[in-house]
Amino acid sequence: MAEGLHASQPAMRPRGMRLGGLAVALLLAGCGGIVPRGPGAGPVAPPPQRHPTTQPGRLPSEARDRVAVLVPLTGPEAGIGQSIANAANMALIDSGGTALRITLYDTAPGAAAAAQRAISEGNDLILGPLLSSDVRAVAPIAEAAHVPVLSFSNDTDIAGRGVYLLGFTPTASIDRVVDYAHDRGLTRIAALVPNGLYGRRASNAVIKAAEDAQATVVSMQGYDRSPASLSAAIRKLGDPKGYDALLIADSGRIALVAAPLVRKAGSSARLLGTELWNTEPTLAASKPMGGAWFAAVSDGLYGQFAAKYRARFGKAPFRLASLGYDSVLLAVRIAADWRPNTPFPEGRLVDKGGFSGVDGAFRFSRDGIAERRLEVKQIGAGGVTVVSPAAQGFGDQ
Repeated sequence: MAEGLHASQPAMRPRGMRLGGLAVALLLAGCGGIVPRGPGAGPVAPPPQRHPTTQPGRLPSEARDRVAVLVPLTGPEAGIGQSIANAANMALIDSGGTALRITLYDTAPGAAAAAQRAISEGNDLILGPLLSSDVRAVAPIAEAAHVPVLSFSNDTDIAGRGVYLLGFTPTASIDRVVDYAHDRGLTRIAALVPNGLYGRRASNAVIKAAEDAQATVVSMQGYDRSPASLSAAIRKLGDPKGYDALLIADSGRIALVAAPLVRKAGSSARLLGTELWNTEPTLAASKPMGGAWFAAVSDGLYGQFAAKYRARFGKAPFRLASLGYDSVLLAVRIAADWRPNTPFPEGRLVDKGGFSGVDGAFRFSRDGIAERRLEVKQIGAGGVTVVSPAAQGFGDQ
């Protein structure tokens, strides 16, 4: 367990911040570190210079709102967890969030125990956990204590009852790319979806997106993640000329395997993808992937964030680290109306105007799922380009 340190700032709470402009400015600011406390936590940043407790700008501990970050700091997921923790600390320092006291808790030994300890130590907001199984363990404990949970998971089944999802869900990206394809005259949609829970959610999302766009799903096939299973599923899609767009609802790595098989089967359909493609850097090197479209959060601010992270920690962040950064910015903004030693003002999370951060504009629906503004990207020989930018906000919707 470790507690974030705050940079020297005037002793006041931030008032009336709009995160859209704040996020850009914060990425240019300096950042500090995290001092580890407790067994097994391990350092997640180089040790910072210590400051006296009377440092200007740092409110006394009892005058700060307490926020817990629950991530795996040991075990097989430690790399992702530490990357999120580093990003959270960057956001705290960058924002001058003197009204917050943020403490890290390792979920690897047990997420339920981490949540119980966090709540017993006075934290009134939980950022994390990362894994859906950990969120399921934490949710009833947090609900009983009336402590909201802003999870980094994308498992929509666990949202609600005080659990909010910051993770990137397939539904939003499928809806965006199918709508974009329809607007460009592609109305007959086929889909390849992996067997399992993610595939079932993707299947439902494809059907709904096609209905909303007034397109037609002409064929949908499931597969196991192997070339042989993919080949069989592609053959089962039917006449290659019977569909003009083919959604591959899986990772970029799987798409790289599927695309040549699709072309070999005689299909010239436009390939469509989900947010999972955004983490695969080799897509443009594949000729069969040329011209494919996929929807994802904007990488504009993320590029600045990643460069700053590399300069600070000597390595690139995991893509999900941006969720740690944005969750802290969100907490800092709401802290303007959050009096110490009082419950977190959960009602502020459901804001029609939304919030903004490294991953662009987002807002929480009533069911606790983050609705995001996404851009559409096209894969080409020269790389990945944006063909339809993400909207900047939600306006009066």
